[in-house]
Amino acid sequence: MEIIIGKTAGFCYGVKRAVDGANQELKKGETIYCLGELVHNKQVIEQLRKKGIKFINKIEESKGTTIIRSHGVPKETYQKAEKLGITLKDYTCPNVSKIHKIVEQYKNDGYYICLCGILNHPENIGTISHAGENCTIIEKEDEIPEAIRKIKKSKVNRVLLVSQTTYSTEKFLKIEQILKKNLPQEIDLNVKNTICMATQNRQEEIKKIARQVDYMVIIGGKNSSNTKKLYEIANKNGKAVCIETAEELDIEEISKYNKIGIMAGASTPKESIEKVIEKLHSTVLL
Repeated sequence: MEIIIGKTAGFCYGVKRAVDGANQELKKGETIYCLGELVHNKQVIEQLRKKGIKFINKIEESKGTTIIRSHGVPKETYQKAEKLGITLKDYTCPNVSKIHKIVEQYKNDGYYICLCGILNHPENIGTISHAGENCTIIEKEDEIPEAIRKIKKSKVNRVLLVSQTTYSTEKFLKIEQILKKNLPQEIDLNVKNTICMATQNRQEEIKKIARQVDYMVIIGGKNSSNTKKLYEIANKNGKAVCIETAEELDIEEISKYNKIGIMAGASTPKESIEKVIEKLHSTVLL
């Protein structure tokens, strides 16, 4: 059996920055809080919890220094923290912060904001807070007619299309094409592809690997948006499975194939990838 491992598998820059930052805060010896999950990976969260980080759901629950997760938070959170006298350590991914600035700028210039992404994803909840009332999220192509209806109703004649950093590049381009085709001519559409390069590179690489192998193993959190996109792409180009840990590997199933591809989401730690490879070597490759 041959194994091909994705070169882009594992932590992206934003996730590594957040995890490294959290570990540095812990070294200071004080109680550290984190607002929401730092990253979308159970194994990483449990490791940090064991080291002493207290995860909270609301800023009001904090009693000390609080980490802002890589997905970012609504801008109101910063205002609340200041009123409560809470020190924030902001590890919002720079790519997410960039979207916040773009959206705020275009909102102030009178644009209607269309955001491609998942409605209740924490990253998008933060982005929406910068967009004002003239904003809508588009996750799927069949939601575009409703988005156009809202744009027309708003009487705004300029639209900005942006994206969640971990959204599907293929879907984003399709939504862009449909909007260009169906928006009234008097409405100006400005498009900014804000999908981060780490996501785009990973999606391109998994397409290539999936076409070369008989079976793809995607490693990542079940609640990870970018991991789900990788699985969707792999599944579209061949057979694939998505797992969080090596224990979930179906050895009997995977033994049927000669060439295996491995890819991991942006929040998947190196250890999780290594354990999957180790299990394949110790069981399937005997």
